[in-house]
Amino acid sequence: MDKAKRAAVIAGNWKMNKTPAEAKALIEEMKPLVADAKCDVVLCVPYVDIPAATEAAAGSNIKIGAENVHFKASGAYTGEVSADMLKAVGVEYVIIGHSERRQYFGETDQTVNLRTKAALDAGLKVILCVGETLEQRELGYTEALLEYQTKIALTGVTAEQLKNVIIAYEPVWAIGTGVTATDEQADEGNGFVRNAVAAAYGADVAETVTIQYGGSMNAKNAEGLLSKVNVDGGLIGGASLKAADFSVIVKAASK
Repeated sequence: MDKAKRAAVIAGNWKMNKTPAEAKALIEEMKPLVADAKCDVVLCVPYVDIPAATEAAAGSNIKIGAENVHFKASGAYTGEVSADMLKAVGVEYVIIGHSERRQYFGETDQTVNLRTKAALDAGLKVILCVGETLEQRELGYTEALLEYQTKIALTGVTAEQLKNVIIAYEPVWAIGTGVTATDEQADEGNGFVRNAVAAAYGADVAETVTIQYGGSMNAKNAEGLLSKVNVDGGLIGGASLKAADFSVIVKAASK
């Protein structure tokens, strides 16, 4: 297993935080701290922050992403935003299938697949989230569930399109709880995801797919998590709202 075959990516998920003015200020604070990063740096921000974020990040190594996308190009879908709309305002990445979308807003494995294909067809890069609940882990279903979620989400996605997919293993029991998977649990979960990709596309392709760990990764535990062979980066929640903490994680991924 050669981590050098894969790009390390640290992506912030701001969730429902920051006004446009606050977004601009935070990115201005972050820019000098991550300027020398040897990994890709992405900030996924609320829709209303996207124009301010793209303006603030212009000319830097920070790429801007969105936190969700609809699977139709247009239509009577009140409150939704299409992939073409996101591209038009400078978005390059989009998070799809986050556990909070699944838990609170009715996202299913099937709609995750539809959103993934729509985003890829529009030329966006996808950060695809998969992960098990605590109950599912305790019942011993982690590997089977991650395989199922990964394969369903990637149904109809070609090997060429897969080059624009990052997968984030986010155990639901470690998101926003302060509980983090151990380094070994993160590596194991990411390995299960990589095995699922290998089963669908072949081992050579799976070796090249960036698989992040997400779930309370922070400035204190990032180095240990990122040292694992299957952990190619992180999808960062709370720590991405603090410039100093986020930069520590970026530096750990740059080693």
